[in-house]
Amino acid sequence: MSIVGWLQIGLLFLAVFLAIKPLGLYMARVFSGERNFLSPVLRPVERGLYLAAGVDDRKEQGWLAYTLSMLAFSAAGFVLLYAILRFQGSLPLNPQGFADVPADLAFNTAVSFLTNTNWQSYGGETTMSHFSQMAGLTVQNFVSAATGIAIALAVTRAFARSGASTLGNFWVDLTRSTLYVLLPLAVIVALAFVAMGMPQTFHASVSATTLEGVQQTIALGPVASQEAIKQLGTNGGGFFNANAAHPFENPSALSNYLSIFAMLSITSALVYTFGQMVGDRRQGWAFIAAMATLLIAGIGVIYWAESYGNPILHGLGLEASLGNMEGKEVRFGQAMSAAYAGVTTGISTGAVNGMHGSFTGIGGLVPMLLIQLGEVLPGGVGSGLYGMVVFAILSVFVAGLMVGRTPELLGKKIEGREMKYAMLAILILPASILGFTAISAVMPSAVASIGTSGPHGLSEILYAYTSATGNNGSAFGGLSANTPWYNTTLGFAMLLGRFAYAVPVLAIAGSLAAKTRHPASKGTFPTHTPLFVGLLIGIILILGGLQYFPALALGPIVEQFAMLSGQTF
Repeated sequence: MSIVGWLQIGLLFLAVFLAIKPLGLYMARVFSGERNFLSPVLRPVERGLYLAAGVDDRKEQGWLAYTLSMLAFSAAGFVLLYAILRFQGSLPLNPQGFADVPADLAFNTAVSFLTNTNWQSYGGETTMSHFSQMAGLTVQNFVSAATGIAIALAVTRAFARSGASTLGNFWVDLTRSTLYVLLPLAVIVALAFVAMGMPQTFHASVSATTLEGVQQTIALGPVASQEAIKQLGTNGGGFFNANAAHPFENPSALSNYLSIFAMLSITSALVYTFGQMVGDRRQGWAFIAAMATLLIAGIGVIYWAESYGNPILHGLGLEASLGNMEGKEVRFGQAMSAAYAGVTTGISTGAVNGMHGSFTGIGGLVPMLLIQLGEVLPGGVGSGLYGMVVFAILSVFVAGLMVGRTPELLGKKIEGREMKYAMLAILILPASILGFTAISAVMPSAVASIGTSGPHGLSEILYAYTSATGNNGSAFGGLSANTPWYNTTLGFAMLLGRFAYAVPVLAIAGSLAAKTRHPASKGTFPTHTPLFVGLLIGIILILGGLQYFPALALGPIVEQFAMLSGQTF
């Protein structure tokens, strides 16, 4: 650890902090239907899209209609992407001549990009054509992120309105999220990436002669356009198999910095948008404070663990002051590798610029734990916000039990109906993560896919289902997941993590929207104070963390202790 490293991390978060308010205010204007500086150009396009789709943008939907629209749109997206992958060999823009994607891998990939997970059981440069990357995967990067934003907006309106029967219009929210937020920012970031040396071409490859005089074929493609929305939409799926460790996906320290900033920008600003739209900016800042506290703490632990290094390697003569550089790019170093690992798992991006499986035991545990906490730090675009609202509902319920009052959040009473839905949403994650991991850990065919035996092998399996259910998409490395078992079960884990969570959340939104919003009184427990932030952090750690402690103890924790004692498995 060094002052320079901490300064790099500090400047990154300062840049994100400065962007939260202006971007959050802009999105609040967009989603409230107010005129903004892009309206003269984009409003006619927006109207044209509604006309073509037969959508009345003045007609709102109740929570059930909103939910069914979201599910129908997602189902249609799955069918279209699955068809593109299955018929890839017959479609245009396939200069590499790649064959059709096998059925189980196509299912896994279609579900993965549909759910904003972007788990990849394939190598992009050796499997996917340019058409599949652009018309299939990149399109889903936009609309899956927009779907998450739409759900968050429905939850926001539930608190902003009083005695309402509607939550907005899903099709309008989807269109505005894509047209006014994701597309303009993606164009700006993509151009910046191109200027930094990222490829953007229809060429399949280029030949180069190495220093040894050997001919090498280097894969190319429309990389920058996919990378921009991959980061902004907290998607994470890489054009290349090495993801952001590949020099064409992440050419320099500057592109690495911009990537992390892009990951944090929209999802953090949406929390401010929430505060603005519900009429209490302090509530937005309280959520941001809880998110930032846990995320920065996680990054600090990763940075410390990787700087401390591996005593086993030190015993073999490796310079201890270098820390653990295994699985990391020298051009990024430990500080920005730690920041990237923490941010990509605190958010549901899943992109990686280092191999998490090569981190130390604790260094690898923290990214896994950040996902298990519920992907709310600040989580995926939209999904992190509504996930945090669920934890806030649980927090005010606990506070209500302490003081003997009916819990309230932003003037809305939290009662039995909301608590049942909240607990259903919370329990989906551990049921999927631990259930699938337990089955896979005792199946010989599933165990055969791990790259390392012992605790690290268990971590590979646990991380895979944690990443899939959390809609993160990063991998621990070592696990050969491109098998019918893993492709299928990871696909179902992704569906559970996205829709079995989102549907109860929308049901909560429908219930709260119908309630009268009461003004705060002297007896109201304030939910924007440091006391509430501390309670919220505690609830996240208890409900999101303790459920997984036994599994973590058998994997990365025992691996860390073994490493410190000089043992290998």
